[in-house]
Amino acid sequence: MTVNLTKIYTRLGDDGETHLGDMSRVPKVDARIEAYGTVDELNAQIGVAVTTAGMPEQYVAWLRHIQNDLFDVGADLSVPETTAKDGEAPKERLRVLAEQVTWVEERCDEVNDTLEPLKSFVLPGGTAAAAQLHVCRTVCRRAERRTLLVEGFNPQVVHYLNRCSDLLFILSRGANAGDEPLWEPGRFR
Repeated sequence: MTVNLTKIYTRLGDDGETHLGDMSRVPKVDARIEAYGTVDELNAQIGVAVTTAGMPEQYVAWLRHIQNDLFDVGADLSVPETTAKDGEAPKERLRVLAEQVTWVEERCDEVNDTLEPLKSFVLPGGTAAAAQLHVCRTVCRRAERRTLLVEGFNPQVVHYLNRCSDLLFILSRGANAGDEPLWEPGRFR
């Protein structure tokens, strides 16, 4: 699959509408645009995470893998499911697959097996790397919620985002290396 971008501005969105991946036009506030726009925001936040001091190299490699997958998520969200026209086969579209979800689950298990069980909720923070991973986690949760508002969404997209937010939480714990700030209920009452 080749993507060829020659001109970045087109003026086609100046009226508050944009093209979806199937070339249909929708308002820029359409649920589908909100969903893949939030996925794009997540991808940018992960881009910050990979440059953050103290981010373990293995995590960087995994985060770059996720960044690529997030473009697949955006591509999936940008093209509504369509039915074939009479006598034509439906056009093949890039869709998120269960295997991509499984890859994230395997990373979750791999890191979680190295962590101590939690005894309280984790406060976002600790190291700079952990704090940025928490930012990514919260944006990922928002992307998941936005996706649920898209008519006819691919369920694998929601599964992927759900597992991805879990992984970002687990990676934040790993980045804190056991020295994580924990919630102390009522401490400052």
